[in-house]
Amino acid sequence: MATKKMIPLPYPFSLEEELKKNPEIKMSDIEMLREWCEKQQHLPKPSDLHLIMFLHSNHYSMEAAKNNVENFFTIRSHVPEHFANRDPLGSKELRQAFNVAFSTELAGLSKQGHKILFAKLIDSDPSHYSFEDCCKYFFMASDLIGLKNGTCDGYIFVGDSANVSLGHVGRISPMGMKKLVMYVQEGIPVRLKGIHFINTPSVMDVIMNMAKPFMKKELWNMIHLHSSLKTLEEFVPLDLLPNEIGGKAGSIIQMQEEQIKEIDSKREWFIEEVKLSSVDESLRIGKSKTANDLFGVEGTFKKLEID
Repeated sequence: MATKKMIPLPYPFSLEEELKKNPEIKMSDIEMLREWCEKQQHLPKPSDLHLIMFLHSNHYSMEAAKNNVENFFTIRSHVPEHFANRDPLGSKELRQAFNVAFSTELAGLSKQGHKILFAKLIDSDPSHYSFEDCCKYFFMASDLIGLKNGTCDGYIFVGDSANVSLGHVGRISPMGMKKLVMYVQEGIPVRLKGIHFINTPSVMDVIMNMAKPFMKKELWNMIHLHSSLKTLEEFVPLDLLPNEIGGKAGSIIQMQEEQIKEIDSKREWFIEEVKLSSVDESLRIGKSKTANDLFGVEGTFKKLEID
């Protein structure tokens, strides 16, 4: 059997430092998880940092970490619209998404000590918006952020929904929403601590109702809609926000330029990462999985009651 190439990392990584940061992670656990991955011939070959993040995000439960590995690679492999063709310079669609949405890590921590991911639609014209391409951009940015930071106490997400309108909702399919929610719930190897939407228009209720049927109670309970920054302030020092939203972090245009430059500079990594991280269903022990197995069939959503 051909030996698999390990998934590369976009940034230098020190195993010693990660182990120092997390005394609960034992070298023997990393090795045990690696051996298990190698026995699952359909799985790609994760780096040590990936394995550490799977263990850490699941509070060192080996069974939960194995599940997470399986879900992370399988969901990503079966949702090409979010996770394939990630060449930032070779894709017109991505260049467009970079003009429509903005996503970054804010400098500084939340009041509970968590790192903060921030996202916003910067172009409010729904005809320019693609849910899939904006998700792809968000996950490219957050993959880099996650692998650069390594393990940390947790993340909160802050989304500025000021520019979201009914026209945008029409461009999100229930199936697209289900795939997004499933990946956030079952796939991402981070400790997610909260999801905050600010400047929420009433149409956010429609989007929340679209997402709710796919969410576990734990995830649903993490969501906070803030109609003003007053209530966000319990969670986030407002100075950390971009200038345009009442913070002091710098202008969105400048922050966005830096973020895109960073993504472009990692072009080779994105291309290589896509090649090396897909699941090979023909090697899966037992029945191979399809997108339908994971997400059900598109047509079945007609029955959903949007209350």
